[in-house]
Order: sequence, then C-alpha cells, then structure tokens
Amino acid sequence: MTSWLQIMIIGITAILCAVVREQQIMCIILTGCIIILFLIHFFYQKNCEKQLSEMISYLGLVQERQDLPELKTFQEGQFGILQSEIYKVVVLLKETYSKELKQKKYMADMLSDISHQIKTPIAAITIMTDLLESSELSEEERLEYAAKIDKQVNRITWLIRNLLTISQLEADVLELKQEKVNLQHLMERVGEAFELMAEVKNISLEIQVNSEIWMVCDEHWTNEAFSNIVKNCIEHTPEGGRVSICASQDNIATHIKISDNGEGVEPEHLPHIFERFYKAGNTSGNSVGIGLSMTKQIVLKQNGTISVASEKGNGTEFYVKMYRVKTI
Repeated sequence: MTSWLQIMIIGITAILCAVVREQQIMCIILTGCIIILFLIHFFYQKNCEKQLSEMISYLGLVQERQDLPELKTFQEGQFGILQSEIYKVVVLLKETYSKELKQKKYMADMLSDISHQIKTPIAAITIMTDLLESSELSEEERLEYAAKIDKQVNRITWLIRNLLTISQLEADVLELKQEKVNLQHLMERVGEAFELMAEVKNISLEIQVNSEIWMVCDEHWTNEAFSNIVKNCIEHTPEGGRVSICASQDNIATHIKISDNGEGVEPEHLPHIFERFYKAGNTSGNSVGIGLSMTKQIVLKQNGTISVASEKGNGTEFYVKMYRVKTI
C-alpha cells in the first residue's frame, strides 16, 4: 500500500509540474513532494520496526510461557502474512511439544504402574527362594514352594502382557482385524470359558442371543473384552445368583447387555470402574484392576461405546453398543 501511495504522489506531482509553468511554483511542488515522500517512508519504517519488535516480543513470550499467548492483529499486507505464518508454526510447535510431554508422562506412569504391580509377586518369589535353600525342608514342602513360585511367575507374565496390550490399545498401535463374526457363537465361547467358575458358585449363566446377529469386529479381542465383563459379573455375584447375556441389533448398532443380580457397585466407585488399576471396595484381593480398562479400550477402538449402571445390592448391568460398519 505504501508503494502505491508513493507512486500516486509522484504521479500527481508530475502532472502538476506539467500543468504549472512557473518555475517557483514547480520548486514548491517538488519540495512538498519530497517532504511527503520522506514522511511516508519515515512513518512506514517506524511502523515496520514496531511490528517487528512486537513479533520478537511475542516469540519471547512463547518461549517463556507454557500456554499460547494472545497474538495482536496487524493490518493486511506482508506483515499480516508473516504474522499468520509465525502463529501457525507456533501453534504446531506447541501441539507437538504438548504431545511429547503427554507421551513421556504416559510412559512414566506405565513404567511406574508395572513396577508397582510386579513388586509384590517378586517379593514373594524372593522369600520362597530363600526358604527353598533351607536344608530342613521336606520334599513335599519344596514342591509346594516351587509351585507357588511358578504361580507368581505366571502372574507377572500375565500382568506384563496385559499392561503392554493396554498400552498398545491406548497408543493406537495394536491392529484390530475386521472379521464377520456371529455374535451367538462368540458369546457361547465366552460362556464355555466360565462354565466351571459359574458352576462352583452355583450361578446360572444365561445366554439369549439371536443366531442371526452378525457384527464386524476382531473376534479374538472382542472375546477378550466380553470375557472380562462376564468374569467380573461372576466374581461379584453370590452363590445361587444369575448372570445373563442378551443382545439385539438395529440398522445403527448391535446392542449387548451383560447383567448380574449380585452385590452391585457403590455410587462413588461407579465413575471410575473402567480406570486402569482402579479397585472398588468389594474387589477381591487377587484382582489387579485392568480387565475392565482393557475391555473399554477394545470396544472404543472398534467403533463402540460401553457404559455401566449399578445399584448397591441390586446387581450391575454393562451395556455395550457396537456401531455397525460395512460388512465384509
């Protein structure tokens, strides 16, 4: 804009000089033109310096502050374009920095969780190993301690494997297949895995799923997700209770409800039931608190949602909605 203004002033001056023939007036016009051009250049230079100074100050604030400071609006032109590009780069860098911090915190928390969870079984293994060194132990006692050590090693292996699975799900690096799965067959396999567990507690395990219901999912991991829910329901249902699985399907989604008539969950624990390592007040001592967390991640990664409703003393109901995608 400044360049066009300067050209226009020079043009007007040239026209006036051509029209006016008197030398004295021409000198006045030329002198005025030079003064105006000088003032325009001076104020333009000052304005450029001011805007550059403000942008330098802004970049200084970006380095000092964690949040993104407000950016003043300049007029249109090259400085406006430069300002816009600087702001885009700053936003991008801030987002990248924020993601890196989040990832580092996540990894630190995960390592802390793994360390905390395996500390107890490792301590138990250490104690039993020391006991095995005793010459006073009978062969029967040695076999008993060896079996307990093996159990603790298996527990550590299971724990690390599941923690790594959760971390892969949360980091979106675990590839889930898209398979056409019959829901009735899937739920029957889930039920078969817990038949003995339910029989020991005299719990009725009811599966009411139409054989015509199909959905697209990763069969292995979806089985794992529903197994965690069923296991949770059986564990928290007293002897002689009931656990039921039912499902329906419409044009939008497949609806799966897994419920029990057990002890239920207290209201203060309900919002946290899907959090990793969270244990409600009625959780068994052997529970680690990662099963339902894994279930939620598996459902979410497959275009689904999961919720829970419960009332203390009146059972718990898990509701999974798997939105339908194009079948294969």
